[in-house]
Amino acid sequence: MTAGKKIMDLEAGKSDDPKAKDSKEGNNKRRNGQETATTVPATFPVVGIGASAGGLAAFEAFFSGMPADVDPAMAFVLVQHLAPDHKSILSDLVQKYTRMKVYEVEDGMPVQPNCTYIIPPGRDMALLNGTLQLLEPSAPHGQRLPINFFFRSLAQDQHERAICIILSGTGSDGTLGLRAIKEEGGMIMVQTPESTEYEGMPRSAISTGLVDYLLPPAKMPEQLIAYAAYSSKKQFKPEISPEPKIENALKKIFVLLRAHTGNDFSNYKASTINRRIERRMALHQIDMLDDYIHFLQNSPEEVEALFRDLLIGVTNFFRDPEAFNVLEKQTIPKLFENKPEGSNVRIWIPGCSTGEEAYSIAIIVNECLETLTNRVKVQLFATDIDSNAIASARNGIYPLNITADISPERMLRFFTAEHENKTYRINKEIRDMLIFSVQNIIKDPPFSKLDLISCRNLMIYLDADLQKRLIPLFYYALNPKGILFLGSSETVGEFHSMFSILDRKCKIYQRKEEIQGAQKVTISQILPQKVEKIEALHKAITKTTDTEKDILCEITEQAIIKHMALVAALVNAQGVILYLHGQTGKYLELTTGIVDRINILTIAREGLRWELTTALHNAHIRKETITYSDLHIKNNEQYITMNLTVIPIEASYEKSQNFPLYLVIFEEGRNVDTKQSEIQPPSQTISKGAKGSVKINKLKAELRAKDEYLQAANEELETANEELKSANEEMQSVNEELQSTNEELETSKEELQSVNEELMTVNSELQSKFTDLTLVNNDMNNLLAGTGIATIFVDHSLHIMRFTPAATRIINLIPSDIGRPVGHVVTNLAGYDTLTKDIQTVLDTLVSTEIEVKTKDDRWYALRINPYRTLENVIEGAVIFFIDINEIVIARESMHKYKEQLQLAVIVRDSRDAVTMQNIEGRILAWNPAAKKMYGWSESEALKMNGYDRIPQKQKVKEIEVMRQLALSIVIKPYRTQRITKDGSIVEIWMTVSALLDESGQMYGIATTERIKT
Repeated sequence: MTAGKKIMDLEAGKSDDPKAKDSKEGNNKRRNGQETATTVPATFPVVGIGASAGGLAAFEAFFSGMPADVDPAMAFVLVQHLAPDHKSILSDLVQKYTRMKVYEVEDGMPVQPNCTYIIPPGRDMALLNGTLQLLEPSAPHGQRLPINFFFRSLAQDQHERAICIILSGTGSDGTLGLRAIKEEGGMIMVQTPESTEYEGMPRSAISTGLVDYLLPPAKMPEQLIAYAAYSSKKQFKPEISPEPKIENALKKIFVLLRAHTGNDFSNYKASTINRRIERRMALHQIDMLDDYIHFLQNSPEEVEALFRDLLIGVTNFFRDPEAFNVLEKQTIPKLFENKPEGSNVRIWIPGCSTGEEAYSIAIIVNECLETLTNRVKVQLFATDIDSNAIASARNGIYPLNITADISPERMLRFFTAEHENKTYRINKEIRDMLIFSVQNIIKDPPFSKLDLISCRNLMIYLDADLQKRLIPLFYYALNPKGILFLGSSETVGEFHSMFSILDRKCKIYQRKEEIQGAQKVTISQILPQKVEKIEALHKAITKTTDTEKDILCEITEQAIIKHMALVAALVNAQGVILYLHGQTGKYLELTTGIVDRINILTIAREGLRWELTTALHNAHIRKETITYSDLHIKNNEQYITMNLTVIPIEASYEKSQNFPLYLVIFEEGRNVDTKQSEIQPPSQTISKGAKGSVKINKLKAELRAKDEYLQAANEELETANEELKSANEEMQSVNEELQSTNEELETSKEELQSVNEELMTVNSELQSKFTDLTLVNNDMNNLLAGTGIATIFVDHSLHIMRFTPAATRIINLIPSDIGRPVGHVVTNLAGYDTLTKDIQTVLDTLVSTEIEVKTKDDRWYALRINPYRTLENVIEGAVIFFIDINEIVIARESMHKYKEQLQLAVIVRDSRDAVTMQNIEGRILAWNPAAKKMYGWSESEALKMNGYDRIPQKQKVKEIEVMRQLALSIVIKPYRTQRITKDGSIVEIWMTVSALLDESGQMYGIATTERIKT
């Protein structure tokens, strides 16, 4: 169900909402603290606010910007995309930011000033007679456009008091709705994309070119209140008969508009002009009309904005579905009836705006063509005064919410989603059917020989005089039985004699073949200035050039030589002199030479004109030579006798330029005395009766000549009329073809501009990708360099592609080695010479390998070779890593030694002999359990002692000598000695002493094994 259908249901008292079934008593009860009063249209502005994702933050900023001490004196209705299966807490959240009362809407709730209303989840909402009506949504979740739906009803209910605001959100919901508000003279405010969390809805609204204010949410309330305050004053009111001062001011505005745009708006309806000017004054807070004129003079941008406002570029697909249904089922098929194979069907859509209606008709025509068996060529011309609208129409890109007006089948067939599914573009098949061009229907020539004109909702903005000019214009442009399709509020008016009514309700008319009781309409009556320009153009085109004159001269001279004529003139079928030869002064009042566009009949001397006219006509009709003898012509008060011959130029002359030429030959006879010729023929005597007979014969001959002349003149006139008619049709055709060619050139220019823009876009994308690639390359280089891992990349041929700086410490690489085989580069590896073989093995088996290698400076590396794989899992070479494992090897060796020592420690621990360890100073470093058992000291006690304290005094000298010998690396055999126990007793023991050496071979301590002598 469309928005228009739902509003019609509401006006009829219908609703599919369960709450709409409340009784009248229930509807009159108090709802949320408000008393439901008699539903009357609101007299204050109603502001519809649409938002989607990110809307909560925008709502907070908007209501926080409201003045704390001033009531806005308007109502706010918030429409947001809410989940239908979750209870909304939006009203509670919004209430935190405003001192106004906030309500979640209930069905039938009247709007009041200084209140905020919020749509409930899962409902569509409309405004009717100042009350909010809730309806069950017909579209499935995810395809609903509740903002569009409400904005359209707001425009229809509040007209110029309607205000809409579009805040953050994805998609394009609200775009079609704001068009409806613009059409009714309302105000549009949109959040700046930079301040949004999601800019889809604001961007879509801005693209329409209809936005009045572009502000962040926090600054909107101030501008909104100022606009509403000015609108309530209504300083400039439309009047049926404007005062002279106001009328004079309007004329000045028309002058400024015409100077800036080249278009005259003086014939537009005064009410429309006044309302649009009043709206522009309200936007700029200008009270006086004179001040606004001064503002226009100093602001070309405002002149352009006023021009856009006056154009009222608001439309949508298949507007008025009932009328388009009749057009589809009944009207369009008639255009193709009885059309022969290869014929043309021509359609004109003037005032096409952004192209929705033109594309709607093209879709219907395309569907109709599929049902035809014969091939018929279709030409659709769509024109508008607004160049921006024409540019938008040529692009054929529309917001997602057009789905509300187009069936799913047509959307699927004729539209393609673009820009990440944020817009729809009509398919090229339909775009190619239309030729869009900028045209002022008031002053520019119309298209002709049309089968259908669709001019809907254009004339309602024009005054009566202009409408009276347009209807005859449409009559002239249409073929007999052509169709005129008007808007629901438009008619043919007093020109009912020109058209018959096919469908009164849908305003579909058919051109009558003849206008009964009226003079036939011609294009010269409608656009006389254009006809004069066309005739001037024709004269310029047909003017003889110098090259053509040389050709005509050659033709004339050749014909004269062939016929041995002394005096002659070359003329065309109309008698226009193209060339003169010889002394023609006796016969024509013109000198020898080339002449331009002079007719021989107008300069023929007295007595020659009638015969010359007849001879030319007969020569043209009969295609043969015509001769007249003994003609008497007057030359300087004397009569001379001459012979006249008119010869058609033969077709064998290749340079005759494909049009008939005639050679007029003048031959001089004997002179005749004036007086004598009037009385009697010379040199003979005639009786009185004979004289009378001769005179009668002469008169009969003259009468016969006069009859032939008149007949020739009549035939010449008929021929001229036919040629003029043919020329007129040709000029119309030429004009139409020139206009069509101009439109095609304009389209080609725009297509080239579009291609250029696309190339610039591609270039920009490539530059962006190049920058990204450079950044990635830099990151990769820094990453590889930062890891310190020596890395070498080789291709299938084992040629070096790149390497990291750390690799130069292992393989002697320099930048110029890139591209060389890796086997040709000298390495610093000791005892490893199978690098090339190992790389090839990895490439053959695609199995990674890892080997420990050592450099000549005794550093250890883990050599790892992996296949080089692309993102598409294609092998393009190998990657060689040298991972420094020197510390790991050392630690491993240390661990090995530690394990050995651990094993030794276990042996020492379990030994029955006392095992000790002490440094050179004698400090005990190790003490096993057997030593504790033998001497009595625990390990902790022993580690605090000095080994020399356990040696009896008489044995110390001998022990010192043993230490000296150990330092000299002398091996000491086990020997007998004494030691003191913890209780002070002395025991006899066998001692085995070993020196402890560090890595440099220096002794740092001794290890002893002691056993009690038995």
